[in-house]
Amino acid sequence: MFKPFNKKDARPKRKPKPRLKIKKKDPIWIDGVRPRPMFVDYKDVELLKKLINRHGKIVSRRKTGCSAASQHAVSSAIKRARHMGLLPYVGE
Repeated sequence: MFKPFNKKDARPKRKPKPRLKIKKKDPIWIDGVRPRPMFVDYKDVELLKKLINRHGKIVSRRKTGCSAASQHAVSSAIKRARHMGLLPYVGE
């Protein structure tokens, strides 16, 4: 049987370029040392503003480069700062 010509079949398939994963530095670590116990001060508004986006949402671990423990400490600190009125619940 005659198979109709398809343009997709005629093109050679390209291999996707491998993406380089860049290890981001954890913003909570102090001088390359993990603070024990993991604690983020909710009154440190300048640090917390870097970890929320312009809509007021908490930025994910993948984008910030935080470890799981530091991201948990960051999210609870942001929630405390919102409750105290230091950070907005919503963006501008």
